[in-house]
Amino acid sequence: MTVKAILSAKGTSITTVEPAATLGDAISMLAERRIGALVVTGADNRLVGIITERDIVRMLAKHGASALELPVTEAMTRKVVTCGQAETVSRVMERMTAGKFRHVPVVERERLVGIVSIGDVVKFRLEEMERESSALRDYIQTA
Repeated sequence: MTVKAILSAKGTSITTVEPAATLGDAISMLAERRIGALVVTGADNRLVGIITERDIVRMLAKHGASALELPVTEAMTRKVVTCGQAETVSRVMERMTAGKFRHVPVVERERLVGIVSIGDVVKFRLEEMERESSALRDYIQTA
């Protein structure tokens, strides 16, 4: 199964933030939408980074409350690992595990088309395993 299947089920909605926004703004967006990461996009609406709860916590630990006034660019990850819609769910899961990150923007032809989280991947894999298990039970009962 591919990333496209996950996006088909969950949708392609992406919450983005501008590089000049403050960490305080980013925190508000994360809390309001109950998500763990924001894709940082430039003026041309292209991916320039990603900021996660973990990035923000590090900045708060380093700078205290004054970190809330810093721009997102001070905390975001600039070298973003992305995937395409044709990549397998297993491959993306392996990359997330190896890189110790939880969110992967989905890019096609240099255009942001979605984002998948480790929660999306795990949910998809569990549903896939349940379908396989059910199919095997059905097969055994009819044999």
